Amino acid sequence: MVYIFMAQGFEAIEFTTPLDMLIRAGIPVKTVSITGELLVKSSQNIPIMANTLFEELTFDDAEMLILPGGQPGATNLANHKGLELLLRQFMAANKPVAAICAAPMVLGGHGLIEGRRVTTYPGDESGLGNAICTGALVEKDGNLITGKGPAAAVEFANAIIRLLRSEELQKDVCSKMMF
Repeated sequence: MVYIFMAQGFEAIEFTTPLDMLIRAGIPVKTVSITGELLVKSSQNIPIMANTLFEELTFDDAEMLILPGGQPGATNLANHKGLELLLRQFMAANKPVAAICAAPMVLGGHGLIEGRRVTTYPGDESGLGNAICTGALVEKDGNLITGKGPAAAVEFANAIIRLLRSEELQKDVCSKMMF
């Protein structure tokens, strides 16, 4: 199961694009609110209903964790202690984690990407700690995928599908979406 986390103020396209494309790829995915409520509003004030609440899960079946960006969404993700612990466990176990736009700062703020090649929204580089910011649209460093911002959402999702399944499946999804 892939888990995509939602906090008040997340970037809608960075949430919905990976969600949509993973579903099209047949990859099991759940949306998780860290707010204590299922209804979460994006930074564009779009209300979206999560599948479940963070507190209701054990994440024993987690294949990957995905953090959408946006502000104050990324800051809210960074301040959630349970999510921080889960991210620490995943990174220590070398399990796949993906973060886009401002969300790589969540990882950087917790010291989880030291020396790793990442990308982030322009101007957020100082929140990455000692990570190596490449400025690429999407960056993959082992189990870690990062995206630069809203315009990277499709390629970010493509990189996730390639990592979790295959390039063939990723190309098939894009073909059916007319990319």
